[in-house]
Amino acid sequence: MKTYRIAAIPGDGIGSEVIPAGIEVLQKLQDGFRLEFEHFDWSSKRFQQTGRYIPEGGLEKLKTFDAIFFGAVGAPDVPDHLSLWGLRLPICQGFDQYANVRPARVLPGIKSPLDKGTAIDWVIVRENTEGEYSGAGGRVHTGLENEVAMEISTFTRSGVERVHRFAFELARKRPRKHLTLVTKSNAQRHGMVLWDEIFASVAKSYPDVKTDRILVDAMTTRMVLNPAAIDTVVASNLHADILSDLAAALSGSLGIAPTANLNPERRFPSMFEPIHG
Repeated sequence: MKTYRIAAIPGDGIGSEVIPAGIEVLQKLQDGFRLEFEHFDWSSKRFQQTGRYIPEGGLEKLKTFDAIFFGAVGAPDVPDHLSLWGLRLPICQGFDQYANVRPARVLPGIKSPLDKGTAIDWVIVRENTEGEYSGAGGRVHTGLENEVAMEISTFTRSGVERVHRFAFELARKRPRKHLTLVTKSNAQRHGMVLWDEIFASVAKSYPDVKTDRILVDAMTTRMVLNPAAIDTVVASNLHADILSDLAAALSGSLGIAPTANLNPERRFPSMFEPIHG
């Protein structure tokens, strides 16, 4: 019988409730395979005690697992940028989990706040390792009146192209074969225009997939007023982060939305987590 080794990282807050419940469900689903869980206490509590979320050699140990089951990170007494950059992002970026996949669907027994909620059957593909969360930038003249903070969105041709190809392959497998590109290329004339151009180029290899392009602000309107017009979506790190939380809320609850942080080539383990805004 095949055994899959899963690293369980409950983390903080609701994570310590969600992960044990999720493990209980997964254990009930074992049929022809076995799941073996190992628990890690990487959390804000550990950070406050040791100054680190991930101990020395932690990522190397994670590499030995088949997958990662992650709960949440963040605590009221730790600044959010320390918790995010201390735990979740080092795993996503360190393991090249560049495809963040967030499906949205109204499940039986759940009511959408939209009258047209039953039309929601979406998959949002979020570029997961660069862009607005690349970490490029800095602050100078800290604390002075002329202080400057720079947050630089960094996009690479290879990074954008691979997430587009992933999204096209996913859209091709879905019944409607429809992919929407979300950007903000009217205002962000460098990085987002690059996204538009690469999307158009990659689309030539997928003539069976219908495409359209929409600005991110207009996308929020479409999600609320015309959910049936959406199928598969691809967007940058920040844009898809926000849109997928809206998608979860429109599906009935942030608390039941799943996400997968995938390294499609399987050179590293992928990470699976709930999303809860």
